Amino acid sequence: MGWGAGGPCHHAGMIARPPVVLPLLASIAFLVLTGLVLAGWAPLDSFDAATSEAFRRYGDRHPGLVSVLRITTDISATVPYLLIGAVASGGLLARGERRLATCCAAVTVLVPVLWGLLHWGVHHPRPLDGFVVVHSNGFPSGHTSNATATALTAVLLLWPSLARTGRVVAVSLAALFAIFIGVTRLALLAHWPADVFGGWLLGLAVVPLTVYATDRFVSRRPVPVLVTGRGAGTANRPDSS
Repeated sequence: MGWGAGGPCHHAGMIARPPVVLPLLASIAFLVLTGLVLAGWAPLDSFDAATSEAFRRYGDRHPGLVSVLRITTDISATVPYLLIGAVASGGLLARGERRLATCCAAVTVLVPVLWGLLHWGVHHPRPLDGFVVVHSNGFPSGHTSNATATALTAVLLLWPSLARTGRVVAVSLAALFAIFIGVTRLALLAHWPADVFGGWLLGLAVVPLTVYATDRFVSRRPVPVLVTGRGAGTANRPDSS
């Protein structure tokens, strides 16, 4: 995982920059998938229908699990996602990390705006008679997009301060979280598989592009920091992000 920011360090204001190939491939795959959804590509529709029917049969046999998934899936609903993003952005800003706060806030806003616009513009009704009822188009999955964006942003923020083992653990937990939320959307018949794949791809594309844009356009002006103890006073330190 040769992401930016080098080895473990403890400098404030740093965020890892994934290789450009990640958002490039994710963006291309997302555009192709969107085209297939819009075209009503028969093999994709058949795969969606077969997968959803398998989840329906399993859910019918395990109503208790369905009840649990109805609760856990909403970890990545829009309101919790926005609250977590606002708290994280505010915390970073309070620490003087202007660029990281801007990046986090931008991801928090952009992701739901983008999938919301796609729900409005892409006609892709959800499965009928699901275990949850949502009256809107489903491509891409909003919960899955939110989960992927949250997980990837957390990894990029933590990456510079982690050693190799910590990085492996962080990436593994982030991937499991995003996958889990996507699977809950399938199991609840809230989305077709194409919707969930779209949510994963949207998050993988938007977050790195937001990091690159923030790195390029947000000011590197020094942030005043209050120093206490010996040599107390107000000092300036550069935003090292």
